[in-house]
Amino acid sequence: MNPESEELYPIAILIDELRHDDVSLRLNAIKRLNTIALALGHQRTREELIPFLDESIDDEDEVLLTLAGELGEFTEYIGGPQFAHILLQPLENLAAVEETMVRDKAVESLNKICPQLSQAQLEQYYIPLLKRLTLGDWFTSRTSATGLYACGYPLASPASQEDMRKSFGQLCADDTPMVRRAAATHLGAFAKKVGKEHLISDIIPLFNKLAQDEQDSVRLLTVTDLVAIAEELSPEESKAYFLQTLKSMVADKSWRVRYMIADNFVKASPWDSYGLEIAAFLIINEQLSKAVGEEFTREDLVVAFVRLLKDNEAEVRTAASGQVPGFSELIDKDTILNYILPCVRDLVTDTSQHVRAALAMQISGLAPILGKEATTEHLLPLFLQLLKDEFPDVRLNIISKLETVNKVIGIELLSQSLLPAIVELAEDKQWRVRLAIIDYIPLLATQLGVEFFDEKLGALCMSWLGDSVFSIREAATVNLRKLTEVFGVDWAKQTIIPKVLAMGTHPNYLYRMTTIFAITAMAPAVTPEVIRDYILPTVTNLVSDPIPNIRFNVAKSIEALIPVLMQNPDTAPLVDQQLKPALIKLSEDSDNDVRFFSQKALLPVQ
Repeated sequence: MNPESEELYPIAILIDELRHDDVSLRLNAIKRLNTIALALGHQRTREELIPFLDESIDDEDEVLLTLAGELGEFTEYIGGPQFAHILLQPLENLAAVEETMVRDKAVESLNKICPQLSQAQLEQYYIPLLKRLTLGDWFTSRTSATGLYACGYPLASPASQEDMRKSFGQLCADDTPMVRRAAATHLGAFAKKVGKEHLISDIIPLFNKLAQDEQDSVRLLTVTDLVAIAEELSPEESKAYFLQTLKSMVADKSWRVRYMIADNFVKASPWDSYGLEIAAFLIINEQLSKAVGEEFTREDLVVAFVRLLKDNEAEVRTAASGQVPGFSELIDKDTILNYILPCVRDLVTDTSQHVRAALAMQISGLAPILGKEATTEHLLPLFLQLLKDEFPDVRLNIISKLETVNKVIGIELLSQSLLPAIVELAEDKQWRVRLAIIDYIPLLATQLGVEFFDEKLGALCMSWLGDSVFSIREAATVNLRKLTEVFGVDWAKQTIIPKVLAMGTHPNYLYRMTTIFAITAMAPAVTPEVIRDYILPTVTNLVSDPIPNIRFNVAKSIEALIPVLMQNPDTAPLVDQQLKPALIKLSEDSDNDVRFFSQKALLPVQ
């Protein structure tokens, strides 16, 4: 090939770059394939570029990974779907390489191209490719094959479909565990394509064999297969085919399998309720209860779930703890109190802090299910115990979910039972716990009312402004703004603002800094008159503060105050009368940062 030839120039450059020793050059060449294909045109791309890429497969994994991805989007550059089968050959080679990421990307691209093929193309090119990968000498090609059956099956002829089911069965029985793992990974997707008749006759036997595989790494993958297959069956059929398997999985000798069951027992749905996973085909609901019966649910699924909650491995108990409210929503109240709640009491004092943390995150979800009386009697003592847990994340998790409990039992009862513990946590040595309390205060204030708040929590909110941790002080200033929005400007003028402004003359510069942050944060929530009468005098006084950090934060505060004052005709003149002179003074400051922020603040008013 003559590199001087204008007609051959793009492909010549590509060849040179793909043969270059520098990996980055080869990678860039692959990323420009679409540009080169446009220059070559459809025919030359099919006849020259694709064969060249197929022959140049031996390269660095990073280059191959990029190539595998590019080919999946390449149909338009070779002339459209009628030529899409041309891309199969290089992707077949990529699907057999040693690097897993490259193979997975090649399978992904093949699944993009497959729907573009006609039935004739599928029968002539795709299915032979599938057979070659399935019968490959190396396990790498066979693992890739497992991910290609679901996409091609609906487009194939009945005879080819039968062959595909048999071939997939061979992969499920492969001697290599890696292939069986891949088969288990893709069995659920394949099951959804074969139709109910073949699902029962062909797929369920494959599932049962994989679910009893000697390798736990294979068995644990069948948990999601169980759900996928059961979704295609009626409740009665699911019970008949899978109940015994479910019981075996819950009691599996491998904790990893039991963990997968526990982690997938129920699953939050896109709606504000719980969808179902493992129990999707069995758990009780209004329609399903008639099919399987409450007695069956209690005796089988509840027993299985309780076993997971009492598992001897902490990882399994952690996963099951996160499923408690979701599962409880699907059974009756008496069953919760008699079977689930005793396990929850044990988990509250579990030896693993991770189990307790998972439970603390979810236990409040039981309150709406149990109702006010049962929550007060059974759950509040557990909340108090978790609030006093020595592990910070446990306390954080229970605090973050108290709103759910408040909706059920009311703020009066909640405050009587939990407020003392919350106040104690407000001074916790772990700053993240204190921060969580601050985030919860505005909601608590809304429910408590102004009088109760001022009596119980007002002083606490002010104390956070002097906290040793900056994040706490910052959050405390935002908290004041939210409280002002809750209780109103008049309350803020009487209760908060005087105390905040008094800190502006404190000997410790951190307190003066907090004053600046607080009044800046509160400005959007108060009236321009309050800014004029209360805030501006403090701001202008701090313009001459001896600490540069104070002065440049004053400039930033003024920048935030200007738009608020400009919105009101009565206060707009204050910008030119007070704030602009202050900024001019700061713009001549000896400190670079002070000058920068003051000049920035001056720009809109110059």
